[in-house]
Parts: sequence; structure tokens; C-alpha cells
Amino acid sequence: MTRRPFAVITGAARGIGACTAQRLAQRGYSVALLDLAGGNETASIPAPYQSATMAELESAVARCGGHGHGYSIDVRDGDAMIQLGNELAEQFGGIDVAVAAAGAVSGSQPLWETSSDVWQAMVEINLTGVFHLVRATVGSMLSSPAPRHGRFIAVASAAAHYGLPQLGAYSAAKHGVAGLISSLAAELGTSGVTANAVCPGSTRTAMLDASAAVYGLNNADEFAQQARIGRLIDPDEIAATIEWLAIDAPSALTGALIDVDGGFSA
Repeated sequence: MTRRPFAVITGAARGIGACTAQRLAQRGYSVALLDLAGGNETASIPAPYQSATMAELESAVARCGGHGHGYSIDVRDGDAMIQLGNELAEQFGGIDVAVAAAGAVSGSQPLWETSSDVWQAMVEINLTGVFHLVRATVGSMLSSPAPRHGRFIAVASAAAHYGLPQLGAYSAAKHGVAGLISSLAAELGTSGVTANAVCPGSTRTAMLDASAAVYGLNNADEFAQQARIGRLIDPDEIAATIEWLAIDAPSALTGALIDVDGGFSA
């Protein structure tokens, strides 16, 4: 009996991660949805919005039509991520796709006034969390027999290309994701496993609402004027790009940063 392909997605309780999980489930994947999801207070994020709740994670799992499996975990906990990755690989017969969508944004100060707590949180969640997912999943992808079709996909940001004022720690972390993906792709080489990143522009999420607060905007809709398309991006539009990278993109596409920013970088 042929097993269902299996994907692991972080930050999957809502937004881009949840939309990606639903899309991959509809394409025949079993999906592990990982999220902090109201985890313990010692793992709280210093950000001006609430992290996803367990109810949101359960709802995202339900939308996967019986093929979703939810797990509350902090991507900053490397040992826990590796343990869960090993358990999932054994339970589902291997890992085919990994999507690093977990992220957070915090700021409002120039870099020289940014607290160590904010800096550490932005780097650990947005960059080290991606590294932990690499360690938790790529070994399983490489253990499958050739020809392989493993796919590692990170959600970076337009901030991977540009320095954002008052969000220096976030921008630095997203620049780091670009470097991580480039190095990972080089190391994977001829293995058949690829590594790419998607760089969203202003996407209608809780993180964008937090960014609007940083800049003193009335609401996130004001970011729409930065895009050539004149509107905010829907999370499902980013998820559609991730779906393509996971399933339909050629194996020659690796080490790429794909801008889905409504023409912001044009």
C-alpha cells in the first residue's frame, strides 16, 4: 500500500501556515500542523499581538479534512523539535515536505534602542526556528531512497531584501533566512531535495496588524499603497506559491527567494 506523502508545517494555526496545510491536505498529503498555540507563559513572545490559540490550531487541523494532526510546540526548543521530527518520520513513514511558516514581529525602536529581549525573540523565532526545522526534517528527507523529492520551504519576507526602519531585529532575522536557504540548497546539491524561500509582501495577517501599530497607521490596509496591485495580499496567495514549490516546481529550482509581494519590489 502506497503511503500518503507527509508534510510538516510550523506556524500552522492561522494565516499562511494554516492555508498551506489545507492546500497540501487537499493535494493528498497528511499534514502535521505545529504551532505554539497558547503554549506556557515562559515561552511567550514579546510582540504587540496575541499568538495563536489552541482553538485556532484545532480549527486549522479540522480544515484539513481528517488528514491534519496538530502539535503544540515552540520552534525555539531545538531538542523538542528534533524529537518530534523523529517521531513524525517514524509514524508517517518519512517526511516529504517541511514548511517553516512560524514567525513573529516586534519593534518600534531604532536598533540602538532595541532591547535584548526583542532582538533575541526575533532571531530565535524567525531564524533559529527555521534552523530547528531543518534539523528536525531534512535528515528524514535524505534517508529516503533515490530519486528523492524532498522539499524544504521557508517563509521569509520582503524584509529579507530590505532594511525596515524600527524593525531592525526582524529584518536581520529574515536576511538570515535568505542566507540559510542559500547555504542549505548548496549543501543539498544533487540529493534531489531542494530548499527555497517565499518572500511575502504586505499580507493580511496578525503580524501585519502589529507592523501597522509600529508605524502608527490607523490599520493595516494603509500598507496596500506600497503594492503595485493596490491591495493587501491574501494569505492563501502565499500558500498557493508554497503548494507549487512543494509539489509542482521542478527540481532545478533550489536556493531561490521567490517574491510574492504584489509588485512591491518591482
